[in-house]
Amino acid sequence: MSRFLTSAKLPIAVDPGRLKEVACYLCGCPDHRVRFVEGPIRLVECRACRLVYITPQLAAEDLAELYQESYWQSECARDYGYMDYVKDGELYIRSFRKRIRNVTAHRTGGKLLDVGCAAGFFLHVAREAGFDYHGVDVAAPMVRFARENLGLENIREGTLEAAGYPDGTFDVVTLWDVVEHLSDPLAVLRECRRVLRPDGILVLETQNVRSLVARLLGRRWHHFKMLEHLYHFAPDTCAALLEKAGFAVVRWTRRRAGKYVSMAFLVERSGRLARFLPKLLAPLARIGPAALYVNPLDEMVFVARPK
Repeated sequence: MSRFLTSAKLPIAVDPGRLKEVACYLCGCPDHRVRFVEGPIRLVECRACRLVYITPQLAAEDLAELYQESYWQSECARDYGYMDYVKDGELYIRSFRKRIRNVTAHRTGGKLLDVGCAAGFFLHVAREAGFDYHGVDVAAPMVRFARENLGLENIREGTLEAAGYPDGTFDVVTLWDVVEHLSDPLAVLRECRRVLRPDGILVLETQNVRSLVARLLGRRWHHFKMLEHLYHFAPDTCAALLEKAGFAVVRWTRRRAGKYVSMAFLVERSGRLARFLPKLLAPLARIGPAALYVNPLDEMVFVARPK
Protein backbone atom coordinates (compact mmCIF):
# COMPACT_ATOMS: atom_id res chain seq x y z
CA MET A 1 0.00 0.00 0.00
CA SER A 2 2.91 2.27 -0.73
CA ARG A 3 0.76 4.85 -2.51
CA PHE A 4 -1.23 5.58 0.65
CA LEU A 5 -0.40 8.50 2.88
CA THR A 6 0.20 8.21 6.62
CA SER A 7 -2.72 8.51 9.03
CA ALA A 8 -1.51 8.47 12.63
CA LYS A 9 -4.70 7.02 14.13
CA LEU A 10 -4.93 4.03 11.79
CA PRO A 11 -2.79 0.86 11.89
CA ILE A 12 -1.49 1.27 8.34
CA ALA A 13 -0.96 4.16 5.94
CA VAL A 14 -4.17 5.28 4.23
CA ASP A 15 -4.97 8.01 1.76
CA PRO A 16 -8.25 9.53 3.02
CA GLY A 17 -9.01 10.49 -0.59
CA ARG A 18 -9.49 6.79 -1.42
CA LEU A 19 -12.18 6.35 1.24
CA LYS A 20 -15.86 6.66 0.34
CA GLU A 21 -18.87 7.39 2.53
CA VAL A 22 -21.49 4.63 2.62
CA ALA A 23 -25.08 4.31 3.86
CA CYS A 24 -26.38 1.27 5.72
CA TYR A 25 -25.64 -1.81 3.63
CA LEU A 26 -28.68 -3.76 4.83
CA CYS A 27 -31.49 -1.22 4.57
CA GLY A 28 -29.95 1.78 2.77
CA CYS A 29 -30.80 4.20 5.56
CA PRO A 30 -28.34 7.14 5.61
CA ASP A 31 -29.18 8.03 9.23
CA HIS A 32 -26.84 6.59 11.84
CA ARG A 33 -25.48 7.09 15.33
CA VAL A 34 -21.71 7.54 15.65
CA ARG A 35 -20.22 5.20 18.22
CA PHE A 36 -16.59 6.32 17.94
CA VAL A 37 -14.04 7.76 15.54
CA GLU A 38 -10.47 6.76 14.59
CA GLY A 39 -8.70 9.06 12.17
CA PRO A 40 -10.99 9.68 9.18
CA ILE A 41 -13.15 6.60 9.92
CA ARG A 42 -16.31 6.44 12.03
CA LEU A 43 -17.89 3.34 13.55
CA VAL A 44 -21.64 3.88 13.29
CA GLU A 45 -24.93 2.12 14.01
CA CYS A 46 -27.88 2.36 11.62
CA ARG A 47 -30.86 3.98 13.34
CA ALA A 48 -33.28 1.83 11.30
CA CYS A 49 -31.96 -1.76 11.33
CA ARG A 50 -29.10 -1.39 13.88
CA LEU A 51 -26.37 -2.74 11.58
CA VAL A 52 -22.98 -1.56 12.86
CA TYR A 53 -20.47 -0.60 10.15
CA ILE A 54 -17.60 1.74 9.34
CA THR A 55 -17.77 4.76 7.09
CA PRO A 56 -16.01 5.89 5.01
CA GLN A 57 -14.64 2.62 3.59
CA LEU A 58 -11.91 1.61 1.19
CA ALA A 59 -13.10 0.68 -2.28
CA ALA A 60 -13.23 -3.03 -3.09
CA GLU A 61 -10.19 -2.84 -5.39
CA ASP A 62 -8.08 -1.41 -2.55
CA LEU A 63 -9.27 -3.89 0.07
CA ALA A 64 -7.45 -6.81 -1.58
CA GLU A 65 -4.17 -5.01 -0.90
CA LEU A 66 -4.78 -5.29 2.84
CA TYR A 67 -4.48 -9.07 2.79
CA GLN A 68 -1.01 -9.60 1.42
CA GLU A 69 2.32 -10.20 3.24
CA SER A 70 2.16 -7.62 6.05
CA TYR A 71 -1.35 -8.63 7.09
CA TRP A 72 -0.35 -12.17 8.06
CA GLN A 73 2.72 -11.12 10.06
CA SER A 74 1.72 -7.78 11.49
CA GLU A 75 3.64 -5.53 13.84
CA CYS A 76 0.35 -4.16 15.25
CA ALA A 77 -1.89 -7.23 15.25
CA ARG A 78 -4.26 -5.89 17.88
CA ASP A 79 -5.27 -3.25 15.30
CA TYR A 80 -4.53 -4.93 11.96
CA GLY A 81 -3.88 -8.47 10.79
CA TYR A 82 -2.23 -11.33 12.70
CA MET A 83 0.94 -11.62 14.81
CA ASP A 84 2.17 -14.59 12.77
CA TYR A 85 -0.63 -16.55 11.13
CA VAL A 86 1.55 -19.35 9.76
CA LYS A 87 3.51 -19.79 12.98
CA ASP A 88 0.23 -20.25 14.88
CA GLY A 89 -1.01 -22.77 12.34
CA GLU A 90 -1.26 -25.67 14.77
CA LEU A 91 -3.49 -23.58 17.04
CA TYR A 92 -5.82 -22.80 14.12
CA ILE A 93 -5.93 -26.48 13.20
CA ARG A 94 -6.88 -27.40 16.78
CA SER A 95 -9.57 -24.70 16.74
CA PHE A 96 -11.00 -25.94 13.45
CA ARG A 97 -11.13 -29.51 14.76
CA LYS A 98 -13.69 -28.17 17.21
CA ARG A 99 -15.46 -25.88 14.77
CA ILE A 100 -15.92 -28.51 12.07
CA ARG A 101 -18.42 -30.20 14.36
CA ASN A 102 -20.77 -27.34 13.44
CA VAL A 103 -20.51 -28.70 9.90
CA THR A 104 -20.59 -32.45 10.53
CA ALA A 105 -23.68 -32.08 12.72
CA HIS A 106 -25.52 -31.33 9.46
CA ARG A 107 -23.43 -32.91 6.70
CA THR A 108 -20.72 -35.58 6.77
CA GLY A 109 -18.65 -35.91 3.64
CA GLY A 110 -19.27 -34.47 0.22
CA LYS A 111 -17.77 -31.60 -1.71
CA LEU A 112 -16.83 -28.63 0.47
CA LEU A 113 -15.74 -25.09 -0.45
CA ASP A 114 -14.06 -22.80 2.07
CA VAL A 115 -14.37 -19.14 1.02
CA GLY A 116 -11.51 -17.04 2.38
CA CYS A 117 -9.50 -20.17 3.15
CA ALA A 118 -6.23 -18.28 3.91
CA ALA A 119 -3.41 -20.79 4.56
CA GLY A 120 -5.79 -23.74 4.33
CA PHE A 121 -5.89 -24.77 7.99
CA PHE A 122 -9.64 -25.47 7.93
CA LEU A 123 -9.29 -27.32 4.62
CA HIS A 124 -6.59 -29.48 6.22
CA VAL A 125 -9.14 -30.43 8.91
CA ALA A 126 -11.92 -30.93 6.34
CA ARG A 127 -9.65 -33.29 4.40
CA GLU A 128 -9.00 -35.22 7.63
CA ALA A 129 -12.76 -35.50 8.10
CA GLY A 130 -13.22 -37.03 4.66
CA PHE A 131 -14.53 -34.05 2.69
CA ASP A 132 -13.59 -33.41 -0.93
CA TYR A 133 -12.02 -30.03 -0.11
CA HIS A 134 -11.81 -26.85 -2.21
CA GLY A 135 -10.85 -23.29 -1.29
CA VAL A 136 -10.55 -19.77 -2.63
CA ASP A 137 -8.73 -16.72 -1.25
CA VAL A 138 -7.40 -13.36 -2.47
CA ALA A 139 -4.17 -13.62 -0.42
CA ALA A 140 -1.47 -14.91 -2.77
CA PRO A 141 1.09 -15.74 -0.03
CA MET A 142 -1.45 -17.82 1.90
CA VAL A 143 -2.59 -19.74 -1.16
CA ARG A 144 1.04 -20.48 -1.95
CA PHE A 145 1.67 -21.69 1.61
CA ALA A 146 -1.36 -23.99 1.52
CA ARG A 147 -0.21 -25.59 -1.71
CA GLU A 148 3.46 -25.92 -0.85
CA ASN A 149 3.30 -26.82 2.84
CA LEU A 150 -0.03 -28.56 3.38
CA GLY A 151 -0.33 -30.17 -0.04
CA LEU A 152 -3.71 -28.55 -0.66
CA GLU A 153 -3.98 -28.40 -4.43
CA ASN A 154 -7.67 -27.56 -4.80
CA ILE A 155 -7.31 -23.87 -3.92
CA ARG A 156 -7.85 -20.97 -6.29
CA GLU A 157 -6.33 -17.53 -5.84
CA GLY A 158 -8.75 -14.64 -6.26
CA THR A 159 -12.37 -13.88 -5.44
CA LEU A 160 -15.20 -16.39 -5.33
CA GLU A 161 -16.97 -14.57 -8.16
CA ALA A 162 -13.91 -14.89 -10.39
CA ALA A 163 -13.41 -18.60 -9.59
CA GLY A 164 -16.22 -19.59 -11.93
CA TYR A 165 -17.44 -22.74 -10.21
CA PRO A 166 -20.45 -24.30 -11.99
CA ASP A 167 -23.94 -24.10 -10.47
CA GLY A 168 -24.67 -26.58 -7.70
CA THR A 169 -21.09 -27.82 -7.33
CA PHE A 170 -20.83 -28.07 -3.53
CA ASP A 171 -22.56 -29.79 -0.65
CA VAL A 172 -21.07 -27.40 1.91
CA VAL A 173 -19.78 -23.82 1.72
CA THR A 174 -18.02 -22.30 4.74
CA LEU A 175 -16.94 -18.76 5.61
CA TRP A 176 -14.88 -18.46 8.81
CA ASP A 177 -14.21 -14.87 9.92
CA VAL A 178 -14.81 -13.62 6.37
CA VAL A 179 -18.16 -11.87 5.92
CA GLU A 180 -17.17 -8.86 8.04
CA HIS A 181 -14.28 -8.16 5.64
CA LEU A 182 -16.38 -8.07 2.45
CA SER A 183 -17.36 -4.80 0.80
CA ASP A 184 -20.33 -6.53 -0.86
CA PRO A 185 -21.26 -9.52 1.31
CA LEU A 186 -24.61 -10.02 -0.43
CA ALA A 187 -22.90 -10.59 -3.78
CA VAL A 188 -20.58 -13.17 -2.23
CA LEU A 189 -23.37 -14.95 -0.35
CA ARG A 190 -25.53 -15.07 -3.48
CA GLU A 191 -22.59 -16.64 -5.29
CA CYS A 192 -22.29 -19.13 -2.42
CA ARG A 193 -25.96 -19.96 -2.93
CA ARG A 194 -25.44 -20.42 -6.68
CA VAL A 195 -22.59 -22.91 -6.24
CA LEU A 196 -24.41 -24.83 -3.50
CA ARG A 197 -26.58 -27.81 -4.31
CA PRO A 198 -30.26 -27.34 -3.43
CA ASP A 199 -29.88 -29.54 -0.34
CA GLY A 200 -26.47 -28.08 0.60
CA ILE A 201 -25.60 -26.06 3.68
CA LEU A 202 -23.80 -22.80 4.31
CA VAL A 203 -21.82 -22.43 7.55
CA LEU A 204 -20.87 -18.86 8.38
CA GLU A 205 -18.99 -17.60 11.43
CA THR A 206 -18.62 -13.96 12.42
CA GLN A 207 -18.46 -11.75 15.50
CA ASN A 208 -21.47 -10.66 17.58
CA VAL A 209 -21.31 -6.91 18.14
CA ARG A 210 -24.11 -7.13 20.71
CA SER A 211 -22.45 -9.83 22.81
CA LEU A 212 -21.87 -9.11 26.47
CA VAL A 213 -18.11 -8.85 25.96
CA ALA A 214 -18.51 -6.36 23.10
CA ARG A 215 -20.88 -4.21 25.14
CA LEU A 216 -18.66 -4.26 28.23
CA LEU A 217 -15.45 -3.41 26.35
CA GLY A 218 -16.93 -0.78 24.01
CA ARG A 219 -14.33 0.63 21.63
CA ARG A 220 -11.67 -1.61 23.25
CA TRP A 221 -13.35 -4.76 21.90
CA HIS A 222 -10.65 -6.55 19.93
CA HIS A 223 -12.86 -7.08 16.87
CA PHE A 224 -13.17 -3.35 16.26
CA LYS A 225 -10.38 -3.30 13.69
CA MET A 226 -10.84 -0.22 11.57
CA LEU A 227 -10.35 -0.63 7.80
CA GLU A 228 -10.51 -4.43 7.69
CA HIS A 229 -13.77 -5.12 9.58
CA LEU A 230 -16.33 -3.23 7.53
CA TYR A 231 -19.48 -4.68 9.10
CA HIS A 232 -20.23 -5.86 12.62
CA PHE A 233 -23.21 -8.16 12.77
CA ALA A 234 -25.55 -9.30 15.53
CA PRO A 235 -27.91 -12.30 15.40
CA ASP A 236 -30.75 -10.32 13.80
CA THR A 237 -28.67 -8.42 11.23
CA CYS A 238 -26.73 -11.54 10.20
CA ALA A 239 -29.99 -13.46 9.79
CA ALA A 240 -31.39 -10.58 7.71
CA LEU A 241 -28.29 -10.64 5.49
CA LEU A 242 -28.65 -14.37 4.91
CA GLU A 243 -32.35 -14.03 4.14
CA LYS A 244 -31.65 -11.31 1.56
CA ALA A 245 -29.06 -13.59 -0.05
CA GLY A 246 -31.64 -16.36 -0.48
CA PHE A 247 -30.91 -18.52 2.56
CA ALA A 248 -33.11 -19.86 5.32
CA VAL A 249 -31.36 -19.95 8.70
CA VAL A 250 -31.38 -23.42 10.26
CA ARG A 251 -29.74 -22.39 13.53
CA TRP A 252 -27.11 -20.17 15.05
CA THR A 253 -24.91 -20.93 18.02
CA ARG A 254 -22.00 -19.65 20.10
CA ARG A 255 -20.83 -23.19 20.81
CA ARG A 256 -17.46 -24.19 19.38
CA ALA A 257 -16.98 -20.63 18.09
CA GLY A 258 -13.91 -20.06 20.26
CA LYS A 259 -10.30 -20.72 19.39
CA TYR A 260 -7.00 -21.91 20.80
CA VAL A 261 -4.64 -18.99 21.40
CA SER A 262 -1.11 -18.64 22.73
CA MET A 263 -0.29 -16.75 25.89
CA ALA A 264 1.71 -14.37 23.68
CA PHE A 265 -1.52 -13.60 21.81
CA LEU A 266 -3.36 -12.77 25.01
CA VAL A 267 -0.51 -10.55 26.19
CA GLU A 268 -0.38 -8.71 22.86
CA ARG A 269 -4.16 -8.31 22.70
CA SER A 270 -4.21 -6.83 26.23
CA GLY A 271 -2.92 -3.67 24.58
CA ARG A 272 -6.52 -3.06 23.50
CA LEU A 273 -7.36 -2.46 27.16
CA ALA A 274 -4.34 -0.32 27.99
CA ARG A 275 -1.21 0.38 25.93
CA PHE A 276 1.12 -0.36 28.87
CA LEU A 277 -0.30 -3.84 29.59
CA PRO A 278 1.70 -5.88 27.00
CA LYS A 279 5.01 -4.78 28.57
CA LEU A 280 3.70 -5.38 32.07
CA LEU A 281 2.39 -8.85 31.21
CA ALA A 282 5.26 -9.88 28.92
CA PRO A 283 6.69 -12.46 31.40
CA LEU A 284 3.43 -14.43 31.13
CA ALA A 285 4.13 -15.10 27.47
CA ARG A 286 7.26 -17.00 28.51
CA ILE A 287 6.00 -18.90 31.54
CA GLY A 288 2.33 -19.46 30.71
CA PRO A 289 0.79 -22.53 29.02
CA ALA A 290 1.51 -23.06 25.34
CA ALA A 291 -2.15 -22.68 24.40
CA LEU A 292 -5.52 -21.96 25.91
CA TYR A 293 -8.99 -22.56 24.50
CA VAL A 294 -10.89 -19.27 24.74
CA ASN A 295 -14.55 -18.70 23.97
CA PRO A 296 -15.82 -15.37 25.35
CA LEU A 297 -19.14 -15.99 23.52
CA ASP A 298 -18.64 -12.99 21.26
CA GLU A 299 -18.62 -15.00 18.02
CA MET A 300 -21.49 -16.85 16.38
CA VAL A 301 -21.85 -19.66 13.87
CA PHE A 302 -24.84 -19.68 11.49
CA VAL A 303 -26.02 -22.72 9.56
CA ALA A 304 -28.31 -21.98 6.62
CA ARG A 305 -29.79 -23.69 3.57
CA PRO A 306 -30.75 -22.28 0.17
CA LYS A 307 -34.43 -21.32 0.05
